[in-house]
Amino acid sequence: MRLLERMRKEWFMIGIVLAIAGAKLEPSMGVNGGPLMPEITVSYIAVATIFFNSGLSLNTEELTSALVHIKLHLFIQIFTLAFFPAAIWLLLQLLSITPINEWLLKGLQTVGCMPPPVSSAVILTKAVGGNEVSHRANFV
Repeated sequence: MRLLERMRKEWFMIGIVLAIAGAKLEPSMGVNGGPLMPEITVSYIAVATIFFNSGLSLNTEELTSALVHIKLHLFIQIFTLAFFPAAIWLLLQLLSITPINEWLLKGLQTVGCMPPPVSSAVILTKAVGGNEVSHRANFV
């Protein structure tokens, strides 16, 4: 009975190990154009399912109350979409007079103008004990 309890507790890790073992035994299942069609299932269905399941874990009342914090949302949006790109632009102006490769600077400019990925931002916010509900409300 102890083994069964342990398996129930560790079901996710067991599933990962089984999926990896299955992929090792039959790699043709997961190739593009294969039976699992990863070009569709991974790109669209899996990502949507992950975000949907993550959203189900939110308390509706907390999310609703977080939506009214207009100043917080404005701060996050302005910091992410205006201040940070402007700071990167200033850094690039300084770095442009150095012998750093031009394409490296263009790459830094591109990354500096992109907002952080929602998935990793939510995970990191949760990991440090931040206000996950207010953070997610910015992406609703």
